[in-house]
Amino acid sequence: MKILIVDDEKDVEALFRQKFRKEIRNNDLEIEFAFSGKEALKILERKDPPEVVYVFSDINMPGMTGLELLEKIKKQFPKIPVSMISAYGDSENYNKAINSGAKEFFTKPIDFESLRKEIYDLIKK
Repeated sequence: MKILIVDDEKDVEALFRQKFRKEIRNNDLEIEFAFSGKEALKILERKDPPEVVYVFSDINMPGMTGLELLEKIKKQFPKIPVSMISAYGDSENYNKAINSGAKEFFTKPIDFESLRKEIYDLIKK
């Protein structure tokens, strides 16, 4: 199962790889990273249908925001669930994300146990 993490902060890659090292080592999970919304769309468009089955995107990014990316993914790839990540757990971002079709909303620092549960729930379907 391949998931896509979208965040303009490059240090999140090492963090996600560390937190999911067992799943990656066991070939249960493949993680791809995009550091902008534009790069994320290019990754999703590489194959039809996309290999990515889940997207986790930061909300606050330069250029295309995570909410704009969410809207584009929902239009172009409606079957791919998208969860949003934000450093700010304010109700405005939460409501915008959920009302725009986000499956879940996580705040930083990320609760990786909740994220792991989200991923495993997807695997079981």
